[in-house]
Amino acid sequence: MYSGELEVQAKRKAIAVLQDEINRILNAARELAALPVLMMKKDKVGIKNSLEHISTIEDEVENLRRKITREVADVGGLIMNRENLLNTAYTMDEIAGYITGIAFKLSNIKITTLKSANLDVDITKLIELVVDEVYKLNEIIRSLNTNTANAIELAQETQKIEREIDVKYRQATIKLLAEVTNVKELLLIKDVIEGIEEMSDKCQRVSDSFILLALSL
Repeated sequence: MYSGELEVQAKRKAIAVLQDEINRILNAARELAALPVLMMKKDKVGIKNSLEHISTIEDEVENLRRKITREVADVGGLIMNRENLLNTAYTMDEIAGYITGIAFKLSNIKITTLKSANLDVDITKLIELVVDEVYKLNEIIRSLNTNTANAIELAQETQKIEREIDVKYRQATIKLLAEVTNVKELLLIKDVIEGIEEMSDKCQRVSDSFILLALSL
């Protein structure tokens, strides 16, 4: 078997781990999307279980990141763009960390504050958009081994979502500064909104990395 074929096999094996990683991140993002509803219902048990589930998934993603680091190290110089694979895995690990941080801060905001400023709607929409972005990442990586052209098209869709999140992030920030006067609540909500926007940027970085992988297969 020639080295080029070995490289392709090594990349496909690494992509399989990345796919497992993004599946878990998608599950965590969906848990995050369910959190505002649990807060509205004042379901303390549900909120606690959701936070614990998100934390568990973050640990699983970290373990998968370590796995892909070991596997890339094992093949040594066989993979030409191994740095891209590793950077992708580490960025995905960061996304999982963002979800944990956003969920924790969101769960500590008073629902009355969100409702009075109508920010519950804005934050829910932002979370829904970032979940859509993660879902697109999941579709991209599923297409890498079968339809690279489709993967590239899906990446363009993640860019559109990222731009929409940027617009809604700015709108929510302006509303926050105008409507919320309690400093503690303002800082918590600000961190949540900024966390979602930064998470979206990380998703876009992963999308770009997936395209580089698609072009190298």
